[in-house]
Amino acid sequence: MLLLLTVLWPALLASLALGAAIGWHLGPPRSRTARFSAIGLALGALVLAGIALAGFVPGRAGFWVESAALNLAAYCAGAVSGAFAGPMRRSRISPDRVVRGG
Repeated sequence: MLLLLTVLWPALLASLALGAAIGWHLGPPRSRTARFSAIGLALGALVLAGIALAGFVPGRAGFWVESAALNLAAYCAGAVSGAFAGPMRRSRISPDRVVRGG
């Protein structure tokens, strides 16, 4: 696994950064469909991680499964952190309260 991390760290960093950017831009899921999609993505990540850890797929295909599991986990972690960091960074003053001088 350590060899896998040393080879794939650029992809993992890119997945984390992309997830954080998407999460920051879109924020936490608000609609019912978005919540179900987020839960489905998390369940997919767990199933993929379980397949990778169990070693059901040997050889080169197993490498791809393990790579996909790590990248999806990094993306999900970035999306969650970005979704909850975005609202903290935004201004607390609503545009309606801004007084325009003239």
